This record gives sequence, structure tokens and C-alpha cells, in this order.
Amino acid sequence: MADLDDEAQQIMNGWYDKLQANGFSGVQTPGLPFHISLACFSPDKEQEAVREMKELATRFPEVPVHISHVGLFAGGRVLFAAPDMNPSDLLQVRHAIKTETSETFPWTPHCTIMIDDATTVQKALSVLLEDFHPFTCKITKLHLCAFWPTREIATVSLTK
Repeated sequence: MADLDDEAQQIMNGWYDKLQANGFSGVQTPGLPFHISLACFSPDKEQEAVREMKELATRFPEVPVHISHVGLFAGGRVLFAAPDMNPSDLLQVRHAIKTETSETFPWTPHCTIMIDDATTVQKALSVLLEDFHPFTCKITKLHLCAFWPTREIATVSLTK
């Protein structure tokens, strides 16, 4: 995962707080910082992924990102904010990952705001749009977690 800077966390937490105040909480994994998933790996690739993540952190400076829009994935269950991909500094980091991934879908850079049933997400979208505004931020850390159950594996800061 590519973690966004503290200011971005505050902005996006504000959006989520408003959703919660309006009765929307979602079923996404709680407690994670807002991030852009860079890749998914099978559990047997954990040590390789940690080594590569540490190496990438020495090669890449903090990555500027413009969170420019919101969207929904097909099926309408995932509400997200997403970056503009021009310039493509984020894409350079993604392409630098050489550890074999275990991804089911094509990579779509995004920050999940909420996951729920499609009807609930549609209602939440109108609340989010009241406060959504594009902003620029930076990816400051790379973060590796396992899920189900959630387990923190490693976090590294990108070079400034």
C-alpha cells in the first residue's frame, strides 16, 4: 500500500466522519490509513515483498499525487477517491514492482472511502460529493499488510 501524507489523512478522515455522521459506516477493513494499493501478493511472497518494498523506498522520493475525482467500481459496492495519473510518478513506482503479484483484477489506483451494498453506497456518494474537493498530497510511506485476519507486516518511509 502507498500511504498518503498526514494532511491527506485529515481531509479524507473528514469525509469519512461526515459519512458516519449521516449513518454510513461501511464494511471496509477498519483502522487502515487512506492509501493506494500498489500490488497484492500471495502469502508465500511476504519476505520477497518486504525486501522489495525496502529497496523501492530507497529508490523513490515521496510521490506527488493529485486526488482529482471520486468513483465507483462495477457493481457499485466500492466508493473511492482516485488520483489523476498525469504526471505518472505513481505509475513508475507500480512498474518498479518485480515481485510476482496475485491480482484478480487490473490495477486501478484508488483510495477506498467506503465499501457497502450498492444502494447504501449510492446514498453515501451524494453525502461525499457535498464536501469532496480535489487536492494534492504525497505518498510518504509504503506499507505491507496481510488480510483476513489483518496483520501489519512492515512500513517504510520514502526518501524526501
